[in-house]
Amino acid sequence: MNETFELETEYIPLCDLLKYCGVADTGGQAKHFIADGNVMVDGEIELRKTCKIRTGQVVTGDGFEIRVVAPAS
Repeated sequence: MNETFELETEYIPLCDLLKYCGVADTGGQAKHFIADGNVMVDGEIELRKTCKIRTGQVVTGDGFEIRVVAPAS
């Protein structure tokens, strides 16, 4: 799954991004997925569940890539 997420605010917590994009069904599932080391942010494994994801970052894992972009004007 390749997806582009338009960020409407300054940042989104990593666990919320995974839930909104359908990588995880619930926030709890997203937190476990992150804690198990299954998520990378900009190519580095990220273990902080509420890591602030900002415009320009790329979140990846097994079978998914989410590019975070600014909203279209």
